[in-house]
Amino acid sequence: MDVILIPGLWLDASSWDDVLPPLRAAGLTPRPLTMPGAGAAAVDSADIGIADWVAATVAEVDAADGPVIIVGHSGGGNVAWGAADARADKIARVILVDTAVPHDGGTISEFPVVDGVVPFPGWDFFDDEDVADLDVATRERTARRARSVPARVPTDAIALHDRRRYGVPVTVLSGSLDEQRFRAFLARWEPYAEEFEAITDTEIVHLGTGHWPQFSQPARLGTAIVSAVTRAGR
Repeated sequence: MDVILIPGLWLDASSWDDVLPPLRAAGLTPRPLTMPGAGAAAVDSADIGIADWVAATVAEVDAADGPVIIVGHSGGGNVAWGAADARADKIARVILVDTAVPHDGGTISEFPVVDGVVPFPGWDFFDDEDVADLDVATRERTARRARSVPARVPTDAIALHDRRRYGVPVTVLSGSLDEQRFRAFLARWEPYAEEFEAITDTEIVHLGTGHWPQFSQPARLGTAIVSAVTRAGR
């Protein structure tokens, strides 16, 4: 089965490199993506929005021979859910890495725009809990590989149309929050909680990592993805 891997903001397909071995060992075909406009100057990326990222993912779904699994990390979760809305009949499961499904009209977040793009803001920008398991060497290595994001993408509202998306099973691989804390956190954001509760088949798996397990604990993340895919095949 094909597993389409969508990176979060500032990341590209290579961010999944260390996660791929467990997937391949399980007989899966991972297909990591780099999203349109990643690393491009404003002159080349000003017209790129979240809908273009969803469309690029949907094209990958359509190119597959059968049902696929879609994995989305962080802001890539919005893209994954947008693809599920567009191709509910072709997606066997959505796996979200330390994020939640967006509601119709939801956005990723707002970050500083510099020279018409959103550059990686640096590790100090994020909460301690999110980066606690990233050592200095990993932070330096990954920051050097970070790409800017088209300015529109983080604040573009995602459009969801097809209620059949609620029939797509969803696994949340939560970094630092166990199920009780995750649901309590989600309850503070009513539209997001309502979207999640409308899904007929959900599970929350506590990874015990920070926000970037593909860098800090890739083997654990890979194993968790394989376990979720296995459940999708039952």
